[in-house]
Amino acid sequence: MIDNLLLGLSTAFTPTNLLWCFVGVVLGTVIGLLPGLGSSTGVAILIPLTLTVEPVTALIMLAGIYYGSQYGGTITSVLLSTPGEAASVVTTLDGYRMARQGRAGAALAIAAIGSFAAAILSLVLLAALAPPFAQFALRFGPPENLAVMVLALVTMVVLSTGSKLRAAAMACAGVLLACVGIDAGTGEARYTFGSIELLSGIPYIEVVIGLFAVGEVLYQIRVGAATPIRARFRDLVIRRRDIRDSAGAIGRGSAIGFLLGTLPGAGSTLASFLAYGLEKRVSRNAAQFGHGAIQGVAAPESANNAAANANFIPTLTLGIPGGATTAVLLGALTVYGVQPGPLLFEEQPELVWGLLVSFFIGNVILLVLNLPLAPLFAQLLRIPYAYLYPLILFTSFVGAYAIDNNVFSVWLVLIFGVIGYGMKRFELPMAPLVVGVVIGALFEKALVQSSALLDGNLWLVLTKPIAVVTLALAVVLLAGPALARRARVFLRRAAPEQSEEESHV
Repeated sequence: MIDNLLLGLSTAFTPTNLLWCFVGVVLGTVIGLLPGLGSSTGVAILIPLTLTVEPVTALIMLAGIYYGSQYGGTITSVLLSTPGEAASVVTTLDGYRMARQGRAGAALAIAAIGSFAAAILSLVLLAALAPPFAQFALRFGPPENLAVMVLALVTMVVLSTGSKLRAAAMACAGVLLACVGIDAGTGEARYTFGSIELLSGIPYIEVVIGLFAVGEVLYQIRVGAATPIRARFRDLVIRRRDIRDSAGAIGRGSAIGFLLGTLPGAGSTLASFLAYGLEKRVSRNAAQFGHGAIQGVAAPESANNAAANANFIPTLTLGIPGGATTAVLLGALTVYGVQPGPLLFEEQPELVWGLLVSFFIGNVILLVLNLPLAPLFAQLLRIPYAYLYPLILFTSFVGAYAIDNNVFSVWLVLIFGVIGYGMKRFELPMAPLVVGVVIGALFEKALVQSSALLDGNLWLVLTKPIAVVTLALAVVLLAGPALARRARVFLRRAAPEQSEEESHV
Protein backbone atom coordinates (compact mmCIF):
# COMPACT_ATOMS: atom_id res chain seq x y z
CA MET A 1 0.00 0.00 0.00
CA ILE A 2 2.76 2.48 0.98
CA ASP A 3 4.81 1.49 -2.07
CA ASN A 4 1.83 2.08 -4.34
CA LEU A 5 1.20 5.53 -2.86
CA LEU A 6 4.87 6.46 -3.27
CA LEU A 7 4.69 5.33 -6.89
CA GLY A 8 1.59 7.47 -7.36
CA LEU A 9 3.27 10.49 -5.74
CA SER A 10 6.29 10.21 -8.02
CA THR A 11 3.97 10.07 -11.04
CA ALA A 12 1.50 12.80 -10.09
CA PHE A 13 4.03 15.33 -8.78
CA THR A 14 5.84 15.85 -12.08
CA PRO A 15 5.58 19.45 -13.40
CA THR A 16 3.64 18.32 -16.46
CA ASN A 17 1.04 16.36 -14.52
CA LEU A 18 0.64 19.10 -11.91
CA LEU A 19 0.04 21.65 -14.69
CA TRP A 20 -2.56 19.50 -16.43
CA CYS A 21 -4.26 18.76 -13.11
CA PHE A 22 -4.56 22.50 -12.47
CA VAL A 23 -5.88 23.09 -16.00
CA GLY A 24 -8.40 20.29 -15.55
CA VAL A 25 -9.94 21.52 -12.29
CA VAL A 26 -10.12 25.14 -13.54
CA LEU A 27 -11.78 24.07 -16.79
CA GLY A 28 -14.08 21.80 -14.81
CA THR A 29 -15.18 24.68 -12.59
CA VAL A 30 -15.96 26.83 -15.63
CA ILE A 31 -17.85 23.98 -17.32
CA GLY A 32 -19.86 23.40 -14.15
CA LEU A 33 -20.87 27.07 -14.16
CA LEU A 34 -22.58 26.68 -17.54
CA PRO A 35 -26.06 25.14 -17.25
CA GLY A 36 -26.57 22.17 -19.53
CA LEU A 37 -22.94 21.24 -20.15
CA GLY A 38 -22.07 19.13 -17.11
CA SER A 39 -19.00 17.01 -16.50
CA SER A 40 -19.79 14.25 -19.03
CA THR A 41 -20.22 16.73 -21.90
CA GLY A 42 -17.14 18.69 -20.87
CA VAL A 43 -14.98 15.56 -20.69
CA ALA A 44 -16.28 14.31 -24.05
CA ILE A 45 -15.58 17.64 -25.77
CA LEU A 46 -12.01 17.90 -24.44
CA ILE A 47 -10.85 14.31 -25.06
CA PRO A 48 -9.39 15.20 -28.50
CA LEU A 49 -7.10 17.78 -26.84
CA THR A 50 -5.45 15.04 -24.77
CA LEU A 51 -4.52 12.63 -27.57
CA THR A 52 -0.98 14.05 -27.89
CA VAL A 53 0.00 13.56 -24.22
CA GLU A 54 0.73 10.50 -22.11
CA PRO A 55 -2.32 8.46 -21.02
CA VAL A 56 -1.76 9.13 -17.31
CA THR A 57 -1.46 12.88 -17.96
CA ALA A 58 -4.61 12.87 -20.09
CA LEU A 59 -6.58 10.97 -17.45
CA ILE A 60 -5.37 13.33 -14.70
CA MET A 61 -6.69 16.29 -16.68
CA LEU A 62 -10.02 14.65 -17.58
CA ALA A 63 -10.57 13.52 -13.99
CA GLY A 64 -9.85 17.09 -12.86
CA ILE A 65 -12.60 18.29 -15.18
CA TYR A 66 -14.92 15.69 -13.63
CA TYR A 67 -14.65 16.72 -9.99
CA GLY A 68 -13.98 20.39 -10.79
CA SER A 69 -17.34 20.64 -12.53
CA GLN A 70 -19.05 19.32 -9.39
CA TYR A 71 -18.13 22.52 -7.55
CA GLY A 72 -18.79 24.75 -10.54
CA GLY A 73 -22.36 23.45 -10.62
CA THR A 74 -22.68 24.25 -6.92
CA ILE A 75 -21.87 27.93 -7.50
CA THR A 76 -24.77 28.48 -9.91
CA SER A 77 -27.09 26.30 -7.82
CA VAL A 78 -26.50 28.47 -4.76
CA LEU A 79 -26.36 31.89 -6.41
CA LEU A 80 -28.88 31.58 -9.24
CA SER A 81 -30.94 28.46 -8.44
CA THR A 82 -29.62 27.09 -11.73
CA PRO A 83 -28.14 23.62 -11.27
CA GLY A 84 -25.41 22.79 -13.75
CA GLU A 85 -26.36 19.12 -13.67
CA ALA A 86 -28.77 16.79 -11.90
CA ALA A 87 -26.41 16.08 -8.99
CA SER A 88 -26.54 19.78 -8.02
CA VAL A 89 -30.34 19.94 -7.89
CA VAL A 90 -30.61 19.18 -4.17
CA THR A 91 -28.19 21.98 -3.34
CA THR A 92 -30.62 24.55 -4.71
CA LEU A 93 -33.24 23.61 -2.11
CA ASP A 94 -31.31 25.15 0.81
CA GLY A 95 -28.30 26.77 -0.86
CA TYR A 96 -30.39 29.27 -2.82
CA ARG A 97 -32.46 30.06 0.28
CA MET A 98 -29.25 30.74 2.21
CA ALA A 99 -28.16 33.07 -0.59
CA ARG A 100 -31.43 34.98 -0.42
CA GLN A 101 -30.89 35.31 3.33
CA GLY A 102 -27.47 36.91 2.78
CA ARG A 103 -25.46 33.75 3.51
CA ALA A 104 -24.32 32.79 0.02
CA GLY A 105 -20.67 32.85 1.05
CA ALA A 106 -21.32 30.43 3.90
CA ALA A 107 -23.21 28.08 1.57
CA LEU A 108 -20.39 28.09 -1.00
CA ALA A 109 -17.73 27.70 1.69
CA ILE A 110 -19.42 24.72 3.38
CA ALA A 111 -19.89 23.16 -0.07
CA ALA A 112 -16.15 23.50 -0.71
CA ILE A 113 -15.23 22.18 2.75
CA GLY A 114 -17.71 19.31 2.55
CA SER A 115 -16.58 18.36 -0.94
CA PHE A 116 -12.93 18.41 0.13
CA ALA A 117 -13.53 16.34 3.27
CA ALA A 118 -15.64 13.85 1.31
CA ALA A 119 -12.99 13.64 -1.40
CA ILE A 120 -10.19 12.90 1.05
CA LEU A 121 -12.24 10.32 2.95
CA SER A 122 -13.50 8.62 -0.20
CA LEU A 123 -10.06 8.59 -1.80
CA VAL A 124 -8.52 6.93 1.26
CA LEU A 125 -11.25 4.30 1.09
CA LEU A 126 -10.86 4.06 -2.68
CA ALA A 127 -7.15 3.36 -2.37
CA ALA A 128 -7.62 0.83 0.45
CA LEU A 129 -10.87 -0.91 -0.43
CA ALA A 130 -11.15 -0.91 -4.21
CA PRO A 131 -10.77 -4.69 -4.73
CA PRO A 132 -13.16 -5.84 -1.94
CA PHE A 133 -15.73 -3.21 -2.85
CA ALA A 134 -15.53 -4.31 -6.45
CA GLN A 135 -16.32 -7.87 -5.35
CA PHE A 136 -19.29 -6.64 -3.32
CA ALA A 137 -20.59 -4.55 -6.23
CA LEU A 138 -20.55 -7.68 -8.40
CA ARG A 139 -23.31 -9.07 -6.16
CA PHE A 140 -25.67 -6.31 -7.31
CA GLY A 141 -27.70 -7.67 -10.19
CA PRO A 142 -30.97 -6.32 -11.65
CA PRO A 143 -33.11 -7.38 -8.62
CA GLU A 144 -30.80 -5.59 -6.19
CA ASN A 145 -30.69 -2.48 -8.41
CA LEU A 146 -34.49 -2.55 -8.62
CA ALA A 147 -34.71 -2.56 -4.82
CA VAL A 148 -32.31 0.40 -4.61
CA MET A 149 -34.49 2.39 -7.05
CA VAL A 150 -37.61 1.63 -4.99
CA LEU A 151 -35.79 2.79 -1.85
CA ALA A 152 -34.78 6.04 -3.57
CA LEU A 153 -38.35 6.85 -4.61
CA VAL A 154 -39.78 5.98 -1.19
CA THR A 155 -37.13 8.06 0.54
CA MET A 156 -37.93 11.19 -1.45
CA VAL A 157 -41.68 10.76 -0.90
CA VAL A 158 -41.40 10.15 2.84
CA LEU A 159 -38.93 12.94 3.49
CA SER A 160 -40.58 15.60 1.35
CA THR A 161 -42.13 18.55 3.15
CA GLY A 162 -45.88 19.00 3.00
CA SER A 163 -48.37 16.46 1.68
CA LYS A 164 -46.95 12.98 1.16
CA LEU A 165 -49.73 12.30 -1.34
CA ARG A 166 -48.57 15.22 -3.48
CA ALA A 167 -44.97 14.03 -3.20
CA ALA A 168 -45.97 10.51 -4.32
CA ALA A 169 -47.92 11.98 -7.24
CA MET A 170 -44.90 14.03 -8.33
CA ALA A 171 -42.60 10.99 -8.08
CA CYS A 172 -45.01 8.97 -10.23
CA ALA A 173 -45.21 11.85 -12.71
CA GLY A 174 -41.41 11.86 -12.94
CA VAL A 175 -41.32 8.12 -13.64
CA LEU A 176 -44.00 8.56 -16.32
CA LEU A 177 -41.96 11.32 -17.97
CA ALA A 178 -38.99 8.93 -18.02
CA CYS A 179 -41.16 6.43 -19.94
CA VAL A 180 -41.20 8.69 -23.01
CA GLY A 181 -39.06 7.21 -25.79
CA ILE A 182 -38.14 3.62 -26.64
CA ASP A 183 -39.68 0.84 -24.56
CA ALA A 184 -36.85 -1.00 -22.79
CA GLY A 185 -38.68 -4.32 -23.10
CA THR A 186 -40.08 -4.27 -26.64
CA GLY A 187 -37.94 -1.66 -28.39
CA GLU A 188 -41.04 0.17 -29.64
CA ALA A 189 -41.63 3.92 -29.47
CA ARG A 190 -44.13 5.17 -26.91
CA TYR A 191 -45.56 8.56 -25.91
CA THR A 192 -43.49 10.27 -28.62
CA PHE A 193 -46.51 11.55 -30.62
CA GLY A 194 -44.55 11.10 -33.83
CA SER A 195 -41.65 13.29 -32.69
CA ILE A 196 -38.20 12.04 -33.68
CA GLU A 197 -36.58 14.15 -30.93
CA LEU A 198 -38.53 12.28 -28.25
CA LEU A 199 -37.34 8.83 -29.34
CA SER A 200 -34.35 9.15 -27.02
CA GLY A 201 -36.59 10.27 -24.15
CA ILE A 202 -36.87 13.55 -22.24
CA PRO A 203 -33.34 14.50 -21.08
CA TYR A 204 -33.24 15.30 -17.37
CA ILE A 205 -30.83 18.22 -17.85
CA GLU A 206 -33.45 20.16 -19.79
CA VAL A 207 -36.05 19.23 -17.18
CA VAL A 208 -33.82 20.43 -14.33
CA ILE A 209 -32.87 23.71 -16.01
CA GLY A 210 -36.49 24.46 -16.84
CA LEU A 211 -37.96 23.58 -13.45
CA PHE A 212 -35.39 25.33 -11.29
CA ALA A 213 -33.91 28.18 -13.33
CA VAL A 214 -36.66 29.32 -15.70
CA GLY A 215 -39.42 28.38 -13.26
CA GLU A 216 -37.78 30.44 -10.51
CA VAL A 217 -37.43 33.48 -12.78
CA LEU A 218 -41.07 33.30 -13.91
CA TYR A 219 -42.24 32.96 -10.33
CA GLN A 220 -40.12 35.88 -9.12
CA ILE A 221 -41.43 38.06 -11.97
CA ARG A 222 -44.98 37.28 -10.84
CA VAL A 223 -44.40 38.07 -7.15
CA GLY A 224 -42.22 41.06 -7.95
CA ALA A 225 -38.45 41.31 -8.16
CA ALA A 226 -36.80 40.99 -4.79
CA THR A 227 -34.39 43.61 -3.56
CA PRO A 228 -30.80 42.65 -4.42
CA ILE A 229 -28.92 41.20 -1.48
CA ARG A 230 -26.83 43.83 0.33
CA ALA A 231 -25.22 41.63 2.94
CA ARG A 232 -22.03 42.78 4.58
CA PHE A 233 -18.83 41.02 3.63
CA ARG A 234 -18.52 39.46 7.09
CA ASP A 235 -22.01 37.96 6.70
CA LEU A 236 -20.77 36.05 3.66
CA VAL A 237 -17.94 34.31 5.53
CA ILE A 238 -18.54 30.92 7.12
CA ARG A 239 -18.56 30.74 10.91
CA ARG A 240 -17.12 28.10 13.23
CA ARG A 241 -20.65 27.27 14.34
CA ASP A 242 -21.60 26.47 10.74
CA ILE A 243 -18.68 24.05 10.43
CA ARG A 244 -19.54 22.44 13.75
CA ASP A 245 -23.21 22.05 12.80
CA SER A 246 -22.29 20.57 9.42
CA ALA A 247 -19.65 18.07 10.57
CA GLY A 248 -22.10 15.21 11.04
CA ALA A 249 -23.84 15.96 7.75
CA ILE A 250 -20.52 15.89 5.92
CA GLY A 251 -19.59 12.54 7.47
CA ARG A 252 -22.95 10.90 6.74
CA GLY A 253 -23.10 12.34 3.23
CA SER A 254 -19.59 11.09 2.48
CA ALA A 255 -20.46 7.58 3.64
CA ILE A 256 -23.67 7.41 1.58
CA GLY A 257 -21.94 8.86 -1.47
CA PHE A 258 -19.08 6.40 -1.31
CA LEU A 259 -21.34 3.36 -0.84
CA LEU A 260 -23.66 4.29 -3.72
CA GLY A 261 -20.76 5.40 -5.90
CA THR A 262 -19.35 1.87 -5.87
CA LEU A 263 -22.54 0.54 -7.48
CA PRO A 264 -22.47 0.59 -11.30
CA GLY A 265 -25.01 3.04 -12.65
CA ALA A 266 -26.06 4.54 -9.31
CA GLY A 267 -24.15 7.75 -9.93
CA SER A 268 -23.81 10.83 -7.76
CA THR A 269 -27.34 12.16 -8.36
CA LEU A 270 -29.02 9.38 -6.40
CA ALA A 271 -26.39 9.72 -3.66
CA SER A 272 -27.04 13.45 -3.23
CA PHE A 273 -30.81 12.94 -2.96
CA LEU A 274 -30.53 10.10 -0.44
CA ALA A 275 -27.96 12.01 1.65
CA TYR A 276 -30.28 15.02 1.80
CA GLY A 277 -33.21 12.81 2.78
CA LEU A 278 -31.25 11.04 5.52
CA GLU A 279 -29.95 14.31 6.94
CA LYS A 280 -33.43 15.75 7.07
CA ARG A 281 -34.55 12.60 8.85
CA VAL A 282 -31.91 12.64 11.58
CA SER A 283 -31.56 16.40 12.03
CA ARG A 284 -32.97 18.12 15.10
CA ASN A 285 -33.80 21.08 12.85
CA ALA A 286 -35.74 19.20 10.18
CA ALA A 287 -38.23 22.08 9.85
CA GLN A 288 -35.43 24.34 8.54
CA PHE A 289 -34.70 22.08 5.56
CA GLY A 290 -35.88 23.76 2.38
CA HIS A 291 -35.65 27.16 4.10
CA GLY A 292 -31.88 27.64 4.33
CA ALA A 293 -30.46 24.82 6.50
CA ILE A 294 -26.70 24.66 6.06
CA GLN A 295 -26.79 20.89 6.63
CA GLY A 296 -28.99 20.74 3.53
CA VAL A 297 -26.01 22.00 1.53
CA ALA A 298 -23.25 20.08 3.31
CA ALA A 299 -24.83 16.60 3.06
CA PRO A 300 -25.62 16.43 -0.69
CA GLU A 301 -22.39 18.18 -1.69
CA SER A 302 -20.35 15.70 0.34
CA ALA A 303 -22.29 12.77 -1.10
CA ASN A 304 -21.93 14.15 -4.61
CA ASN A 305 -18.14 14.40 -4.39
CA ALA A 306 -17.67 11.09 -2.58
CA ALA A 307 -19.78 9.29 -5.18
CA ALA A 308 -17.83 10.92 -8.02
CA ASN A 309 -14.61 9.47 -6.63
CA ALA A 310 -16.13 6.09 -5.76
CA ASN A 311 -17.41 5.79 -9.35
CA PHE A 312 -13.85 4.92 -10.30
CA ILE A 313 -14.00 1.64 -8.37
CA PRO A 314 -16.23 -0.24 -10.85
CA THR A 315 -14.71 1.73 -13.74
CA LEU A 316 -11.09 0.76 -13.04
CA THR A 317 -11.50 -2.66 -11.44
CA LEU A 318 -14.40 -4.07 -13.46
CA GLY A 319 -14.47 -2.01 -16.63
CA ILE A 320 -18.07 -1.03 -15.79
CA PRO A 321 -18.84 2.72 -15.67
CA GLY A 322 -20.14 3.99 -12.35
CA GLY A 323 -21.97 6.89 -13.99
CA ALA A 324 -22.34 8.95 -17.16
CA THR A 325 -18.99 10.74 -16.87
CA THR A 326 -17.02 7.61 -15.99
CA ALA A 327 -18.64 6.00 -19.05
CA VAL A 328 -17.01 8.73 -21.15
CA LEU A 329 -13.72 8.23 -19.29
CA LEU A 330 -13.99 4.50 -19.95
CA GLY A 331 -14.15 5.27 -23.65
CA ALA A 332 -11.11 7.53 -23.26
CA LEU A 333 -9.20 4.66 -21.64
CA THR A 334 -9.89 2.54 -24.70
CA VAL A 335 -8.69 5.34 -26.99
CA TYR A 336 -5.44 5.51 -25.00
CA GLY A 337 -4.96 1.75 -25.34
CA VAL A 338 -5.62 1.05 -21.65
CA GLN A 339 -7.75 -1.99 -20.79
CA PRO A 340 -9.61 -1.50 -17.48
CA GLY A 341 -10.35 -4.55 -15.38
CA PRO A 342 -9.11 -6.60 -12.42
CA LEU A 343 -5.58 -6.82 -13.88
CA LEU A 344 -5.16 -3.07 -14.40
CA PHE A 345 -3.79 -2.52 -10.86
CA GLU A 346 -1.11 -5.15 -11.51
CA GLU A 347 -0.22 -4.41 -15.12
CA GLN A 348 -0.21 -0.58 -15.00
CA PRO A 349 0.20 0.47 -11.35
CA GLU A 350 1.92 3.74 -12.34
CA LEU A 351 -1.17 4.89 -14.25
CA VAL A 352 -3.68 3.78 -11.61
CA TRP A 353 -1.91 5.14 -8.54
CA GLY A 354 -0.75 8.29 -10.32
CA LEU A 355 -4.40 8.96 -11.19
CA LEU A 356 -5.60 8.30 -7.63
CA VAL A 357 -2.95 10.55 -6.06
CA SER A 358 -3.85 13.30 -8.55
CA PHE A 359 -7.35 13.30 -7.01
CA PHE A 360 -5.82 14.46 -3.73
CA ILE A 361 -3.84 17.17 -5.52
CA GLY A 362 -6.82 18.36 -7.56
CA ASN A 363 -9.11 18.63 -4.55
CA VAL A 364 -6.49 20.64 -2.65
CA ILE A 365 -6.25 23.01 -5.63
CA LEU A 366 -10.05 23.35 -5.69
CA LEU A 367 -10.18 24.12 -1.97
CA VAL A 368 -7.39 26.69 -2.18
CA LEU A 369 -8.98 28.38 -5.19
CA ASN A 370 -12.64 28.33 -4.22
CA LEU A 371 -12.70 28.80 -0.45
CA PRO A 372 -11.22 32.34 -0.50
CA LEU A 373 -13.31 33.21 -3.56
CA ALA A 374 -16.66 32.17 -2.04
CA PRO A 375 -17.49 35.68 -0.73
CA LEU A 376 -16.40 37.11 -4.09
CA PHE A 377 -18.75 34.80 -5.98
CA ALA A 378 -21.51 35.77 -3.55
CA GLN A 379 -21.18 39.42 -4.58
CA LEU A 380 -22.94 38.46 -7.84
CA LEU A 381 -26.16 38.63 -5.85
CA ARG A 382 -25.70 42.39 -5.51
CA ILE A 383 -26.55 42.72 -9.21
CA PRO A 384 -30.09 44.13 -9.62
CA TYR A 385 -32.51 41.38 -10.56
CA ALA A 386 -33.62 43.35 -13.62
CA TYR A 387 -30.19 42.50 -15.05
CA LEU A 388 -29.79 39.13 -13.36
CA TYR A 389 -33.01 37.53 -14.63
CA PRO A 390 -32.17 38.03 -18.33
CA LEU A 391 -28.69 36.63 -17.62
CA ILE A 392 -30.18 33.52 -16.02
CA LEU A 393 -32.59 33.00 -18.92
CA PHE A 394 -29.83 33.56 -21.47
CA THR A 395 -27.41 31.07 -19.88
CA SER A 396 -30.23 28.55 -19.41
CA PHE A 397 -31.32 28.61 -23.05
CA VAL A 398 -27.75 28.72 -24.40
CA GLY A 399 -26.77 25.86 -22.12
CA ALA A 400 -29.78 23.83 -23.26
CA TYR A 401 -28.96 24.48 -26.92
CA ALA A 402 -25.32 23.51 -26.38
CA ILE A 403 -26.27 20.02 -25.18
CA ASP A 404 -27.15 18.72 -28.67
CA ASN A 405 -27.08 21.91 -30.76
CA ASN A 406 -30.83 21.48 -31.05
CA VAL A 407 -33.60 24.08 -30.73
CA PHE A 408 -35.89 21.33 -29.42
CA SER A 409 -33.89 21.36 -26.16
CA VAL A 410 -34.65 25.07 -25.80
CA TRP A 411 -38.37 24.41 -26.21
CA LEU A 412 -38.17 21.68 -23.57
CA VAL A 413 -36.55 24.10 -21.13
CA LEU A 414 -39.26 26.66 -21.79
CA ILE A 415 -42.05 24.10 -21.35
CA PHE A 416 -40.65 22.80 -18.08
CA GLY A 417 -40.03 26.36 -16.97
CA VAL A 418 -43.77 26.99 -17.22
CA ILE A 419 -44.38 23.70 -15.38
CA GLY A 420 -41.90 24.75 -12.71
CA TYR A 421 -43.70 28.06 -12.30
CA GLY A 422 -47.01 26.22 -11.84
CA MET A 423 -45.46 23.88 -9.27
CA LYS A 424 -44.11 26.81 -7.28
CA ARG A 425 -47.43 28.60 -7.55
CA PHE A 426 -49.38 25.62 -6.17
CA GLU A 427 -46.61 24.47 -3.77
CA LEU A 428 -45.97 21.10 -5.40
CA PRO A 429 -42.63 19.49 -4.41
CA MET A 430 -40.05 19.38 -7.19
CA ALA A 431 -37.51 16.97 -5.69
CA PRO A 432 -39.67 13.81 -6.09
CA LEU A 433 -40.43 14.76 -9.71
CA VAL A 434 -36.73 15.20 -10.52
CA VAL A 435 -35.82 11.92 -8.81
CA GLY A 436 -38.52 10.16 -10.82
CA VAL A 437 -37.18 11.59 -14.09
CA VAL A 438 -33.55 10.81 -13.23
CA ILE A 439 -33.97 7.21 -12.08
CA GLY A 440 -37.11 6.35 -14.08
CA ALA A 441 -35.13 4.86 -16.97
CA LEU A 442 -32.85 2.97 -14.56
CA PHE A 443 -35.91 1.71 -12.67
CA GLU A 444 -37.53 0.43 -15.87
CA LYS A 445 -34.30 -1.20 -17.05
CA ALA A 446 -33.86 -2.99 -13.72
CA LEU A 447 -37.54 -4.03 -13.79
CA VAL A 448 -37.31 -5.48 -17.31
CA GLN A 449 -34.02 -7.26 -16.59
CA SER A 450 -35.34 -8.66 -13.29
CA SER A 451 -38.48 -9.93 -15.02
CA ALA A 452 -36.41 -11.63 -17.71
CA LEU A 453 -33.98 -13.07 -15.18
CA LEU A 454 -36.74 -14.42 -12.94
CA ASP A 455 -38.96 -15.73 -15.76
CA GLY A 456 -41.59 -13.07 -15.14
CA ASN A 457 -42.05 -13.88 -11.44
CA LEU A 458 -41.00 -10.69 -9.67
CA TRP A 459 -41.85 -12.24 -6.31
CA LEU A 460 -38.53 -14.07 -6.62
CA VAL A 461 -36.84 -10.73 -5.93
CA LEU A 462 -37.61 -11.55 -2.29
CA THR A 463 -35.21 -14.52 -2.52
CA LYS A 464 -32.27 -12.12 -2.93
CA PRO A 465 -30.89 -11.19 0.54
CA ILE A 466 -29.56 -7.74 -0.45
CA ALA A 467 -32.82 -6.86 -2.21
CA VAL A 468 -34.85 -8.03 0.79
CA VAL A 469 -32.85 -5.86 3.20
CA THR A 470 -33.17 -2.84 0.88
CA LEU A 471 -36.93 -3.29 0.41
CA ALA A 472 -37.39 -3.82 4.15
CA LEU A 473 -35.69 -0.49 4.75
CA ALA A 474 -38.09 1.12 2.25
CA VAL A 475 -41.07 -0.38 4.11
CA VAL A 476 -39.73 0.91 7.42
CA LEU A 477 -39.36 4.41 5.98
CA LEU A 478 -42.85 4.27 4.51
CA ALA A 479 -44.71 2.81 7.49
CA GLY A 480 -42.40 3.91 10.32
CA PRO A 481 -43.75 7.46 10.87
CA ALA A 482 -47.39 6.28 11.02
CA LEU A 483 -46.53 3.42 13.39
CA ALA A 484 -44.51 5.77 15.59
CA ARG A 485 -47.45 8.20 15.81
CA ARG A 486 -49.84 5.40 16.77
CA ALA A 487 -47.38 4.12 19.37
CA ARG A 488 -47.13 7.58 20.93
CA VAL A 489 -50.94 7.91 21.02
CA PHE A 490 -51.24 4.48 22.60
CA LEU A 491 -48.64 5.30 25.25
CA ARG A 492 -50.34 8.61 26.08
CA ARG A 493 -53.66 6.85 26.50
CA ALA A 494 -52.12 4.08 28.57
CA ALA A 495 -50.34 6.47 30.90
CA PRO A 496 -53.51 8.05 32.46
CA GLU A 497 -55.07 4.61 32.93
CA GLN A 498 -51.97 3.41 34.74
CA SER A 499 -51.95 6.51 36.94
CA GLU A 500 -55.62 5.97 37.78
CA GLU A 501 -54.94 2.37 38.82
CA GLU A 502 -52.04 3.49 41.01
CA SER A 503 -54.24 6.08 42.72
CA HIS A 504 -56.83 3.43 43.55
CA VAL A 505 -54.14 1.28 45.08
